Amino acid sequence: MSDLDNTTPVVSGTVKWFDPAKGFGFVVSDDGGADILLHVNVLRNYGQSSIADGARVEITAHETSRGVQATQVHAIHPPQTGQSGPLEEIVGVDPAIVNAAPIEPARVKWFDKSKGFGFANVFGKSADIFLHVEVLRQSGLSDVQPGEALALRVIAGERGKMAAEVYAWETVILSDSDAE
Repeated sequence: MSDLDNTTPVVSGTVKWFDPAKGFGFVVSDDGGADILLHVNVLRNYGQSSIADGARVEITAHETSRGVQATQVHAIHPPQTGQSGPLEEIVGVDPAIVNAAPIEPARVKWFDKSKGFGFANVFGKSADIFLHVEVLRQSGLSDVQPGEALALRVIAGERGKMAAEVYAWETVILSDSDAE
């Protein structure tokens, strides 16, 4: 029996790397052992199509003939790096202002990871909301796709409205139903 069977259903670890184009990546367990395959379908069941390298995860995994594979994602925590500070547009913004901004439902209009930015629209509104790759990373995401549903905290930046926090929409729905 593996140490990842029913006696230890949740494994904590760090995303080693994840490539949305390939549809998979690997998690390094805090307990050591072989890298754990994280397939995009398992991630999608959690409500995300990507995850940032270095993000902390809590997953259920099991041993297969091809190695250890994640079967369910329970939680994703953004990477804790000292390198990626807030964006210049956010510098000086009181965190209370960001926290006071409502979480709004939005859809990705377009996003180009190589350029490092894109735009989304809050449901029912035509104004573009700027999405920066560093805000995605700080939120535990590495990429988003056109049409993908998100939840955003939007603030007024120097050049217009911008996302200060980004969440997978399903994650916010699950959090709200847990609070009831």
